[in-house]
Order: sequence, then C-alpha cells, then structure tokens
Amino acid sequence: MRLDDQDESSNVEDRRDAGGGFGGGIGRGGLGIGTVVLALAASYFFGIDPSVILNLASNVDSRPAPQSPAHKPPVEDEMARFVSKVLASTEGTWEQVFREGGSHYQQPRLVLFSGATPTACGTGQSAMGPFYCPADQKVYIDLSFYRDLKQRFHAPGEFAQAYVIAHEVGHHVQNLLGISDKVHQAQQGAGKARSNALSVRLELQADCFAGVWGNRADAAKHIIEPGEIEQALNAASAIGDDRLQQQTQGRIVPESFTHGTSEQRVRWFKRGIDSGDLRQCDTFKAASL
Repeated sequence: MRLDDQDESSNVEDRRDAGGGFGGGIGRGGLGIGTVVLALAASYFFGIDPSVILNLASNVDSRPAPQSPAHKPPVEDEMARFVSKVLASTEGTWEQVFREGGSHYQQPRLVLFSGATPTACGTGQSAMGPFYCPADQKVYIDLSFYRDLKQRFHAPGEFAQAYVIAHEVGHHVQNLLGISDKVHQAQQGAGKARSNALSVRLELQADCFAGVWGNRADAAKHIIEPGEIEQALNAASAIGDDRLQQQTQGRIVPESFTHGTSEQRVRWFKRGIDSGDLRQCDTFKAASL
C-alpha cells in the first residue's frame, strides 16, 4: 500500500505496556456476531463480539474502561504506525461520506493491546481477534493477529491487514447510523436462527463498508497497488463461516452462520470497493446475499 504521504491518526491508544490480567465480564454493547459452535474459529475471527465468547466464563461487569491518553506509536514500530495510517485514511473517507450526507462523523479510537485489556464491553482478549465495542466507540486489536492472518488463514499482505481495520470501522459507522441498535432490538426475543441471520447481514454490511473505504481512499490518494485488492478478497474468503466451520469441526452448519459464507463476504466487499457507494451496502433489503 502507498501510505508514505498519509498522516497518522491522533486517535491511537497504546496499552501494550499495560499487560493483561484484567478482571470483569461482558455487558451490553458488543456486536452480536459469534456463536458457541464457532468458538474455536472465533478465536481467530475479526469483528468478534466479546459478549458471545466471554459471557461463557465471565460474570457481567458494567465498570467502564479507563480512558488512556491517545498518542502516536513509536517511530520504530512499523506495524503500529501502519494501522495508525490506515485509521487516518478511514477517518478522511468517512468524514467525507458523512459530510455528503449532511452529518458529522465521530472518529473512533484504535486501541493497541497485548493479551487482555478492559473495555466498556468487558474484558477484551487477544484470542477474540480484533473487535469493535460500540459502548466506548473503540476498535481493539492485538497486532499479533496479523501473524495469524498470514500463517493460519493464508491471507498475507498490507491491504488484507488494512481490511481488518476497515471492517471494524465499518461497525463503528453502523453504530453511528443507528443500524446496530436496530439489529440488536430486532434480535431481542427472536429465535436463534433469526438472530444469527441478522448478524450475518450486519457483518456483510461491514464488509461492504470496508470496500467503500477502499474505493474512496484509493480514488483520493491512490493507496492501492496492483494485486492488493485480491489480498483483501482472499482475507474475506478465508474467514467465511463455511470455511471456518469446515476447518474446525469438519462440517458446515448454515443455520449457525453469523458472518456469512466466504462467497458472500467476498461479494459484499467487492460491491463496496467497486461502487464506493454507501447505498449499495444495504444488506438488510437485499433479497439475496
């Protein structure tokens, strides 16, 4: 990716020296995007809802996470600086999109951590993969996830890494637009199959939003190099529910899907990056995913 002339975001909070071992369970606020049957695979998912996994072992705790000062990563920390630049790119893109719609974009914060960290959604852990907590409007990532993305999922490349951040920021956009709340409300009292189906549409929309960012960021600053779009498409395919279920349990259970199939994830990301149009990402009105 061509990010040399891209400024770093001022919304990066580095907690990596804080260590792990934080207490606390999960309260309302994380996005509902995981299931027990996908627990093993979810250890390497991105966009994971902490409440789905950690509620299995934690008690509910509504204590807010401490607010640490945001600061730029060390100059020598290339990966941290990379995600900071990607975050800045998403900020510029979504500020423009919201401005076009006559509203103001509230920037999220990106928290770098190692092991475990407190969040407004409870204790975040590296094993959950990157995730977004709407209660504090922060994206959380342990950068060791990128090693898993390359080695476990065979999805290397900088644009694949950027896609991870853009997907989580997509959840932030859903939160700001009120989409996430509507989905959570619809899931209340709904059966498991219906709840999972709504989660799939939420996740696929976040994939599409990530594509919208890629389209607009490249149009503005030509950040994508030849062949890099395929990296993101490969990453989207690698974490489809069907592929992960086949890998972890040897069989596919469609009614338990919470993120969408590999084919669906690729299709919706491609729809966003081809169009750059937020209106093309309405997965909730789509007759077919």
